[in-house]
Amino acid sequence: MTASVRIDAMKASDLCAVAALEGPTPMNEAQLTEELGRAWSRLWVAREESDVVVAFLVSWHVADELHVLNVATRTDRRRRGIARALMDVVVTYAQKEHVKHVLLEVRRSNAAAIALYRGVGFFAMGVRGRYYPDDEDAVEMVLMLDADTGAIVAHADEVRLDG
Repeated sequence: MTASVRIDAMKASDLCAVAALEGPTPMNEAQLTEELGRAWSRLWVAREESDVVVAFLVSWHVADELHVLNVATRTDRRRRGIARALMDVVVTYAQKEHVKHVLLEVRRSNAAAIALYRGVGFFAMGVRGRYYPDDEDAVEMVLMLDADTGAIVAHADEVRLDG
């Protein structure tokens, strides 16, 4: 089931709603305010027709790379294609801006997110042991884009995630 949402650039007026979203790595209003002030930050929100913020994505665009730092969807709106819609906007942005790599880390236990990212075209390139504060491993994932065409370059996982 795909929800009908509109993806917009995050604004200061969104900070309270975004900070209220529960996710694997919550962000408070102060952190989000800092991100809005960084020239290299790219932040998006997903809104329902009622203008209610139901998801967000924070990323950094540095040189020819885009690093996705945080993606979260409101608990009662998960599994509706909203995070996929955000990721599609990120890929379109990356293609338009001639980004070569889109990078992210995801908890090894977050099978739904790993499946989402693989569905977009990401592959696992590494594992960071005990990366998160609770000592869970992070899976490093990357989406490669052709420098000339912007097309997604298919690539097999470089590491095994099953053990």
